[in-house]
Amino acid sequence: MSRRHWAQRAGFSLLAFSALMVVIPILIVIGSIVMRGMSAMSWEFLTQMPRDGMKAGGIFPAIVGTILLMIGTAVVAIPVGVGSAIYLSEYARDNFFTRSIRLAIVNLAGIPSVVYGLFGLGLFVIFLQFGTSILSGSLTLAIMTLPIIISAAEEALRSVPTEFRTVSASLGGTKWQGIRKIVLPQALPGIITGVILGLLRAAGETAPILFTVAAFFLPKLPESVFDQTMALPYHLYVISTQVPGMPLEIQYGTALVLLVLVLTLNLGASILRSYFRRRRQW
Repeated sequence: MSRRHWAQRAGFSLLAFSALMVVIPILIVIGSIVMRGMSAMSWEFLTQMPRDGMKAGGIFPAIVGTILLMIGTAVVAIPVGVGSAIYLSEYARDNFFTRSIRLAIVNLAGIPSVVYGLFGLGLFVIFLQFGTSILSGSLTLAIMTLPIIISAAEEALRSVPTEFRTVSASLGGTKWQGIRKIVLPQALPGIITGVILGLLRAAGETAPILFTVAAFFLPKLPESVFDQTMALPYHLYVISTQVPGMPLEIQYGTALVLLVLVLTLNLGASILRSYFRRRRQW
């Protein structure tokens, strides 16, 4: 075997080893959460209100609150994020202004989540007087996820071949008709990926909801968007650090529910992305 083949085999082996070093710790963490959290899984744990200082009962308000926050985040972030990506990709000229916007988007993606939480506290909770509510939390999480959605959606739109736009224009279609009926459907797999990455980040964040929406102990469901709610990430933080004598199975059970919620969202997005990818014409 030639020296070049040996070098190629060594390179492949190194890449496989690197991938293994990434996957193994993830599997260990997931396996540990599953094994320790399964003992807490029951119908009561998933559907009952917490009681006895959260040491008994269930986590139903936290589950509902997390889902409501994800819905609120998606309702705000997806239209704004995808619309911004369409403007930057299809309409905006390449000049200093648009380059500055893209640089700002990249910088915003790296800002710590606690800064977004303080921003949401100052703007939505205090200045706009929404109070600590689902509305404030959803808007804060939406702002936090916008850089991810915009960047991914813009790259997906730019990856669509120019020939699609040219053919649409040659058949008499307007620019918006070409974008809506041709470019967007072809870019949907990448857009969905960006949306899910943003929502998955929002689903596991504690700092933003700590300042804007999350309640320490609230054994009831919210009645409007101006109510506080419990949420799984903050609830997990509270029972792990603030409640003495909390049984470990409840802590790991809460972590397992959050993990399953995130993985379910990811799985649904993967199925949807695969469906649109099969329909793609390039």
